[in-house]
Amino acid sequence: MTVPHRPLNRPENPNFSSGPCRKRPGWTPSALDGALTGRSHRSAPGVERLRRVIEESRAILGLPADYRLAIMPASDTGAIEAALWSLLGTRGVEVLAWEAFGKGWAVDITGELKLTDVRLREAAFGELPDLAATDWSRDVVFTWNGTTSGVRVPDGNWIAGDRQGLSICDATSAVFAMELPWDKLDVVTWSWQKVLGGEAQHGMLALSPRAAERLKSYNPSWPLPKVFRMAKGGKLIDGLFRGETINTPSMLCVEDQLDALNWARDCGGLPALIRNSQKNLALIDAWVARSQWARFLATRPEIRSSTSVCLGFKDAVPADKTAELAKRMAALLEAEGVAYDIGAYRDAPPGLRIWAGATVPVAEIERLLPWLDWAFASTQTA
Repeated sequence: MTVPHRPLNRPENPNFSSGPCRKRPGWTPSALDGALTGRSHRSAPGVERLRRVIEESRAILGLPADYRLAIMPASDTGAIEAALWSLLGTRGVEVLAWEAFGKGWAVDITGELKLTDVRLREAAFGELPDLAATDWSRDVVFTWNGTTSGVRVPDGNWIAGDRQGLSICDATSAVFAMELPWDKLDVVTWSWQKVLGGEAQHGMLALSPRAAERLKSYNPSWPLPKVFRMAKGGKLIDGLFRGETINTPSMLCVEDQLDALNWARDCGGLPALIRNSQKNLALIDAWVARSQWARFLATRPEIRSSTSVCLGFKDAVPADKTAELAKRMAALLEAEGVAYDIGAYRDAPPGLRIWAGATVPVAEIERLLPWLDWAFASTQTA
């Protein structure tokens, strides 16, 4: 294979990592100039900043008025773990897993909470389990978008409106980039470093009235860590949903998240964010259709993620060569200053993973794709 000339145009920003994700276009550290550094997060201005993060998020996402929203410690992991430890145990649990994080929640539910009435329904990377077979008499735990597999659920039609159990959804790489059927979701978690590119270590947790009622009426049989406690004495800790966080947040990160939310609102809100991510996926889709070597890890178009786009290799590449090939391609692209951190997740099949979320301009994807072909061709002649 003849090595093509290096493409003339590099992406202006080579950050294509799937978490933390690229910051908004035009971001500089000056966005943090107004941060309340050195001030207490419990001061009136500190609580007001935290409250604004909650209210701006509610407004942009169109969260129902009767849903509660809180800032949680430890990113999306802390938010989803708080939900699992606080809510599970009253009925059987069903866990849907088709990528690394869903499988991780199943391990915690069985190995740490030690629940026994648990059904794990798995699918291989690139596939979904049979969503229609979900038993909604049970609490159901699932990811909306599999960041490590590039596979998402296509919609919320499979979620029963008359469900008896709670739908508990880790939506960290979907919120702000995909439509979510809030009326079908009782618990939704996400993190600041996904989609809007905020700084890490802070998560968000949204609760439906059904989930809030479970919190008030149910006391788990196991000890509950302080950072997970959202109710006391049969009542919700209401301050948590007004910005009075469980532990101390970084006010630098809070300022950064407010900046990201302001950008999201000013660029057209949720519809614009979704459109941008979908345009990026469409560009990659058209390129894959022409490619001699690349394929989507997700097997069907309707389940392909528009944020964490996972690519594998077509059958022309021997299976025993794919891991080394992906590693070499990622190293070449990083050395050229074209794309950083785009190797597949460590537990996923070998390949590349491109973050194509709302903060990535369409022109950046257009500049990136010829470099992927260059990197592949370069590895074939080396």
